[in-house]
Amino acid sequence: MNAISSRQQDILGLARAQGRVSVEDLASRFVVSPQTIRKDLNDLCVRRLMSRVHGGAVVASGVENLAYEARRAMAQGAKRAIAEAAASMVPNRASLFINIGTTTEEVARALSDHEDLLVITNNLNVATLLYRHPRIELIMAGGPVRHADGAVIGSAAVDFVRQFRVDYAVIGASAIEEDGTLLDFDYREVQVARAIIDNARQIILVADRSKLERTAPVRIGSMSEVDTFVTDTVSSPELRHVCQREQVELIEVGSLDEDGF
Repeated sequence: MNAISSRQQDILGLARAQGRVSVEDLASRFVVSPQTIRKDLNDLCVRRLMSRVHGGAVVASGVENLAYEARRAMAQGAKRAIAEAAASMVPNRASLFINIGTTTEEVARALSDHEDLLVITNNLNVATLLYRHPRIELIMAGGPVRHADGAVIGSAAVDFVRQFRVDYAVIGASAIEEDGTLLDFDYREVQVARAIIDNARQIILVADRSKLERTAPVRIGSMSEVDTFVTDTVSSPELRHVCQREQVELIEVGSLDEDGF
């Protein structure tokens, strides 16, 4: 196999910084044809450095997550719609956990008009969004803060979460396999996520369809533990069957991003 070209190295660097790249933008940036860019992306995918998605590609990392700001920029339209649908399921005067993630962060934003909520979170971004609202009581988990994304992780956060028993948990996942396995990258974050799942009466999983195109090394749990899965669309017949078999309510808000994000 030939060495990676300088343009392919630049493409990979852009994808790592932005979370995704599109054929159209890359062709304009490098002043080459879309066909040339598609060949570059295909070469990088053959090397398992990237994964193709509609209109472009994402970094194919199975051991390290994308930068938080890059993830925040991905699938913004879909995440907003997912968040609004998930937030509409949470009634006023409910108690809930919200864990780390860019989609769960959008759910927190969509909850800002609710009244008399008790929100417990290990997500500094969620806390920043909600602490000013007088009708929402916010409780922040303690423990080490991960610099990359503001997640509070570790045994102290796990012990804190276990003190509560709440109505709902709004959780995310970095990857979802077709058999319904939920995956993440950091085992310390997964420990907190497990405590959240174990101490909530209703589990709402929020994730856009790009999570079905990725992989991660640490198992959170399975779709059988989820009550409601809110996403933009499920293209996998196998995963759809898993949801039906496990009696998971599947809510699809539709595809809102032209390039698959």
